[in-house]
Amino acid sequence: MKHLKITVNGVAYDVQVEEADGSVAAAAPAAAPAAAALKAAPAPKAAAASGGDPINSPMPGTIVDVPVKAGQAVKAGDVLVVLEAMKMENEIKAPKDGTVTAVNVTKGESVNTGTCLVNLG
Repeated sequence: MKHLKITVNGVAYDVQVEEADGSVAAAAPAAAPAAAALKAAPAPKAAAASGGDPINSPMPGTIVDVPVKAGQAVKAGDVLVVLEAMKMENEIKAPKDGTVTAVNVTKGESVNTGTCLVNLG
């Protein structure tokens, strides 16, 4: 039997693993220490220092496409980022005319609600 410490989403778990008939089975995790259990979830990425209004992710998901680049002029309604959430692609559009001052995400990246996707000046 092996005693392991595993960290999942910032919370530490003590587990015991034993071999049974050549396969590995894990016992139920022991209660995490109180300090680890109270640890807050990681904060979303802060807005880039380049200025401009942050355009934040409205939901958790995966970035499918980023059709804009820093310095690009956009009109209200132009697609800034395509975000996949719950097997649906959601277009995150510019709320106003402006210039993209920073692109803070890349294709394939997972984001949380509130993560700054782009800055729009």
